[in-house]
Amino acid sequence: MNILDIIEKKRDKRELSKDEIQYFIQGYTDGRVMDYQASALIMAIYLNGMTKKETTDLTLSMANSGEILNLDSLNKIIVDKHSTGGVGDKVSLILLPIIASLDIPVAKMSGRGLGFTGGTVDKLQSIPGYRTDINVKEFIENVKNVRISIISQTLNLAPADKKIYALRDSISCVESIPLIASSIMSKKIASGAEKIVLDVTVGSGAFMKNIENATKLAKEMIEIGKLAKKETVCVLTNMDEPLGYAVGNNLEVIEAINFLNKNMPNDLKEVVLELGAYMIKLAGRGKNIQENKEKMIENIENGKAFDKFLELIKNQGGDISYIKNTDKFEKAKYIVPVYSDEDGYISEINAESIGKLACYLGAGRMKKEDKIDYSVGIVLNKKVSEKIEKNDILGYIYANNKQKAENAIKEFKEIVKISKIKTKKIDTIIEIID
Repeated sequence: MNILDIIEKKRDKRELSKDEIQYFIQGYTDGRVMDYQASALIMAIYLNGMTKKETTDLTLSMANSGEILNLDSLNKIIVDKHSTGGVGDKVSLILLPIIASLDIPVAKMSGRGLGFTGGTVDKLQSIPGYRTDINVKEFIENVKNVRISIISQTLNLAPADKKIYALRDSISCVESIPLIASSIMSKKIASGAEKIVLDVTVGSGAFMKNIENATKLAKEMIEIGKLAKKETVCVLTNMDEPLGYAVGNNLEVIEAINFLNKNMPNDLKEVVLELGAYMIKLAGRGKNIQENKEKMIENIENGKAFDKFLELIKNQGGDISYIKNTDKFEKAKYIVPVYSDEDGYISEINAESIGKLACYLGAGRMKKEDKIDYSVGIVLNKKVSEKIEKNDILGYIYANNKQKAENAIKEFKEIVKISKIKTKKIDTIIEIID
């Protein structure tokens, strides 16, 4: 068996065997398969797809490429949450402290930004001192002691996925149902959670642009979950416009902090509560979804959720003075308001275009080696269907380069569409699939 034969087979649209998939995964993990060879195979998978058997074999091979985290010592049902990615998606920063404040353990392994979507790890690393690269023992101890730990995929968990995840981004092979499903589920299986709630985003700012493909992805992940004996629920959420108002690393952290201090944008609130209600249900702590949402709101109102966020940050070395006073976060050199040229209603704010614009400013990675500028990004001032008048502020550009700021203003005005007729706002929660 050799990698060239495997590439040729998938190139010619033939099904790979379990042994061939394991050979590729083991070889790429230990360095026998080169980046350029892995790129060729990933491109062939992207173009030709995979059968359900291939996708399951790929998932399990990636999960078993490193250690499988054993969380039995926590003596609790562990429920994991994962998003397929979006623009302005700071849900994990908000939701997980709320869940932990309800005495439900949260052991979360998060990723970095991929394509035009932001990553939870990048956002957390914009908090001075916060450590995402802790070892397994400390990770488990953190969950035991404070009920929550959020780390990066730097442990020896699904190392094959970590390499393929970065490679997919660098060769424009992100939007593939088998690759997305196997990537997400391999991490979930390796990270030891018994139950999984998945936020499957749909729309311009998501990898799945339409409901049909999002539903296929959700069903594929649920099927993998069943085979791996991991109960899985998928919530389809709208990502046609950015979630919340802020897009950019420390800008999103600030919005998350404000949310936990009771300043809750409606769309963000709906997603947080829906996902959280199912996490509580799968943890065996409440069957009624509405009552679960009320429990979450109560812990936001009484400050327990914010206190848990402080505890998380402090416990992993972060400077909590930034959490208590967000003015301390590094500011972009240029913070420029963008004004409307006409009256009307906001009819569209294309999330993908906003994500790419934020990436251009330095908030994301064009290639895997790129460094992120934590202070740049975009903050919206209006959302779809809202009324706008001439000279009203549409939003703010945060930039550290004057020319980029000027270019971004022009681009932003083209992205935000204004109509004389009020546009009906699309539902934030589209469907629940379990």
